[in-house]
Amino acid sequence: MDPKISEQRPKVGLAVIVRREGKYLLGKRINSHGHQTWCMPGGHLEFGESFEETARREAMEEAGVALIDVKFLHATNDIFEPEGKHYVTIFMSALTTDDPEVREPDKMIEWGWFSWDALPEPLFLPIVNLMRDQIRPE
Repeated sequence: MDPKISEQRPKVGLAVIVRREGKYLLGKRINSHGHQTWCMPGGHLEFGESFEETARREAMEEAGVALIDVKFLHATNDIFEPEGKHYVTIFMSALTTDDPEVREPDKMIEWGWFSWDALPEPLFLPIVNLMRDQIRPE
């Protein structure tokens, strides 16, 4: 491994599995690692924030959805080899009654609702790892 990469520490990301009427919210990423993959709302855990605070902030910033019943679900260890990035991703689950909107068009192309058994592809690496761990949200 490149010594510059091995000296870095993993970052902490957080993804929110947002559910409404039996469907799950995913957006298509652009201009970042995971370009053109589908992911849940999320971002970096900020200094001093709780997991729940990060989930609520990121869901509102990215998709304009308010969250209900936010709970911890799982964590994955995600090594993005081509980009030389390493994240620990905290997965939270939540409900919403809101319709999503693209609030960060420089980061996301679109939002959509999908069945867990028919998620769009390609999926962002943390979701691939979540599924590999056989984690299925409520």
